[in-house]
Amino acid sequence: MSDRPRRTNEYAAAPVSERYRQCLFEWLAAHAPLWNQINYRRQEEYVAENGDVWDAEYTDLYDKYAPVLGKAACQQVARKNSETWRSHFDLLDKYHDDEDPTVTEKPSPPGYWGTRNEGYDLHGLVRNDLYTFDWNADKSTLEFGVGDALEERYDFEYQERVTLEVHGNPQWEGDDSRLELVYDEAADTLRVNHPVRIRPDRLQEQRLDAFTCTLDTENTTQAAAIDVGANNTLAIVTTAGETAVYHARPEFERFQALSTLIAELQSQLPENQYTSKRIQRVYDERGEKRNHSRDAAMKHAADWLLERNVDTVYVGDLTDVLDTHWSATVNEKTHAFWSHRQLVDRVELTLGDVGITVEQVSESGSSSECPECGSEDISREGDWFQCHECELDAHSDVAGAWNLLQNEVGPMARPAALSAGRDRDAPTDGAYWEWNGHDWTPAVFGKQSSPIDQTSVGEPASSQPG
Repeated sequence: MSDRPRRTNEYAAAPVSERYRQCLFEWLAAHAPLWNQINYRRQEEYVAENGDVWDAEYTDLYDKYAPVLGKAACQQVARKNSETWRSHFDLLDKYHDDEDPTVTEKPSPPGYWGTRNEGYDLHGLVRNDLYTFDWNADKSTLEFGVGDALEERYDFEYQERVTLEVHGNPQWEGDDSRLELVYDEAADTLRVNHPVRIRPDRLQEQRLDAFTCTLDTENTTQAAAIDVGANNTLAIVTTAGETAVYHARPEFERFQALSTLIAELQSQLPENQYTSKRIQRVYDERGEKRNHSRDAAMKHAADWLLERNVDTVYVGDLTDVLDTHWSATVNEKTHAFWSHRQLVDRVELTLGDVGITVEQVSESGSSSECPECGSEDISREGDWFQCHECELDAHSDVAGAWNLLQNEVGPMARPAALSAGRDRDAPTDGAYWEWNGHDWTPAVFGKQSSPIDQTSVGEPASSQPG
């Protein structure tokens, strides 16, 4: 079962009574101190000479916290802490591996869930066999147990459990995994993360239910390359020469507007105060809007690729060129608004679920040479790409994806919608897509950006995220 893919359902929840609410928050509040004490003992071993974090002893803490949390919850806190330390060591190995460019900054050891003075994170864990969902058309509920001391304090009857009303529908069906409950103070919302493990055959079946097309293995399949970027979320070229570009600038402008609002709200805070509930809500809104547009783009692109019977996709690896830039706007775009690693992970997850093979390949040279003649005498400004040798006039990210694909499959015909705006190479229907806040809709390239994108001017061709 442990090898099965895991997917997470997300819900909002609320206690069905005030008594359950008080009990719930006392139960949630006890998790962070236990986590912090376990983590402190492991950090002590981590910095000690010849220390080993796995030698840290912490089971004595169960005697203090089990009456509130229950022993099973104490064990889940310790297990999650172990998982976090393992992830830290995995990242540390990648950081020290000269042949692995995915981790460029030295990872910090696991941190704490708040402090006694500043407040604890309200974060709870429930073992997979100790909670129950009851799905109903009128009222869905989640039930789980707490420690004996809390049961006695809140006058629980025999086998009575905390009951929450759940809002949302399960997208994934599978075997229950450890449940996580997180209270979002800024939104005053209890969020429930419900992971399930799914058999690979059932995973693809469930995933494909959300798409209108499927791969037809009896007919000729195609390959495609994706240039992942910040100016354009995705630029796709298939071996048949079809293209799709998902334009990110309008969403970045919305992201910047919320960033400006955050800065204004921070400037109004009293001295020695660094955040507020409203600021946190704006942060959350900013991230949710960005993630929604990216996830929707990837789902739309997956359907687009399935419709064209693409079974293999090559994705460029940009990790080694994401250096800090002289432009604050460029830095915000590449390091806050856009995350290459997260977006590539989303590409691999979404396409893998529908049966499309994803391979990461080097992007070396893909943005600094002409895909038509191979010349390096080229110019790039924003979305414009021009070769001074053969006079190719192209959309820069489409040219980059074309280069990636030719590096893997060999020479191919010029993409039909290659041009960045010339009438004689006018984009075909569906070549360009723009996010309107809700959906990805067809767009015309000329309306997407000016010939000189001021956020990209001065960037070396090899370091421009698309």
